[in-house]
Amino acid sequence: MSRDLSDVTDALTHLFAHGPAVPAMLLAPVAALIATAGVRTRWSQRHGQAPPPDDTGARPPGAEAEASALWRMRTTVRDAPGSLAALCAALADRRIDILSLQTHPLAEGTVDEFLLRAPGELAGSELTELVTEAGGAHTWTERADAHDLVDAPTRLLGLATRTALDAAELPLALRQLLGRCTIRSLPASTAGSAGSAGDDVPPQGTLEDTVLRLRAPEGGVISVERPYLPFTPAEFARARALVELDARLGPRLPRGRDELTLSEGRNITVRRADTRDVEAAKAMHERCSARTLGMRYHGPVGDADRYLNHLLSPRFGRTLAVQTASGRIVGLGHLLWDGDETEVALLVEDAWQRRGVGAELLGRLVAMAAETGCESVYAVTQASNTGMVAAMRGLGLPLDYQIEEGTLVVTARLTPASPAAVPLPHAERIGTD
Repeated sequence: MSRDLSDVTDALTHLFAHGPAVPAMLLAPVAALIATAGVRTRWSQRHGQAPPPDDTGARPPGAEAEASALWRMRTTVRDAPGSLAALCAALADRRIDILSLQTHPLAEGTVDEFLLRAPGELAGSELTELVTEAGGAHTWTERADAHDLVDAPTRLLGLATRTALDAAELPLALRQLLGRCTIRSLPASTAGSAGSAGDDVPPQGTLEDTVLRLRAPEGGVISVERPYLPFTPAEFARARALVELDARLGPRLPRGRDELTLSEGRNITVRRADTRDVEAAKAMHERCSARTLGMRYHGPVGDADRYLNHLLSPRFGRTLAVQTASGRIVGLGHLLWDGDETEVALLVEDAWQRRGVGAELLGRLVAMAAETGCESVYAVTQASNTGMVAAMRGLGLPLDYQIEEGTLVVTARLTPASPAAVPLPHAERIGTD
């Protein structure tokens, strides 16, 4: 492993040689992340699975894609010579092609994770039964898609790069790394309280079957739960390497910003924001009316410090700020990671309402959600907030409405053909830096 780690570190150093200076110490977590991939040479390349003599291989275009399906499978086999070979032979007998294989050695055996291409008519239950008869135990299967065809080191390098460029990417990178899971960030005050999930979490984190906990860079705890499938030590190591990379790089945001001209001719700038903008955000709140704040926070608003540090933290989502030519913030849009779901929230200063600022923010937030693979976003508001309801309708997406005691939840379904895949044209773009 040390040899692999050295090779990856050298490759990363070469990769960043012509870009911004990156200290070698910051490359170590990335190299460790990729070195844990451990992808084996696919079985079918070593043991050819040629079609039988009476099969010429000639098929109509697209027939192979229609007749096959991709599966992700994880199973435990005995750590004994021939165990894995027997399992692979059983798969080959059913014309199941092994596209990739990763191994996770454990004390009680070896967990093997496969990416398979199987005949389309093969059901998941049949695949599990086949593997069990071949010596596999605790087998889990799930349908895969084309994204799973990317080899593990390439995928991990991509996740590390995204995390390095944007602190808000860490929760998303962890979810893409670990599959369907629930990620919660517990702030230091909660993590350190008696009986909390953060009690006794050592600096290196903890792994407990279907739950892993890692120390967050800001002093809290990142908790990841995946009830349907236990985590392996390799997955734990990769997650820990991503968090370590995030901690070493410190606060950071993409530097780009868009200058826009509203329909009335006034110029605004839309950019990413974080906790360094708390004071400017507080000043905007002080200029907002009680009605505007009540519509946003669904009730009386107390000390702004109580919620702005959370809302602006990249650990909990992404924030867009709208500022004037003088630098004053007049609008905030939040895309918040809420466990398995994603919330959007808007606040626009009274003097800047009904000018398209809120719709512009909402369109950009929904585009961000679509880019991260979210299937839906929801907004919680009051039934009397006609502006927010109109903005959600303006997305042109399928909407679901739920209302209870005056509180309205509007959910937008992000279909693949979503027209909100790009920002809405409520303003004219005049420049980007």
